[in-house]
Amino acid sequence: MKKRVYIAQRKVMTDLLRGIRLEAGLTQVELAARIGKDQAYISRYESGQRRLDLLEVREVCQAIGITLEEFVKRLEKAFK
Repeated sequence: MKKRVYIAQRKVMTDLLRGIRLEAGLTQVELAARIGKDQAYISRYESGQRRLDLLEVREVCQAIGITLEEFVKRLEKAFK
């Protein structure tokens, strides 16, 4: 996979993570508190400075109130 595509897909994922947080009406501070992290943790992955592994994505989804399955479905739809 070309680097440009990879970077573009990562941006889609970070935008989706930010979007679902906002849909849930949560600030970065509120979400961070729910997962036991600081606000900078949320800011770093939403800005693309930090990558999340699958377990971290699952934890974020649970804290927001959606399933990992729903997140993946939305991510796949966003890639189209």
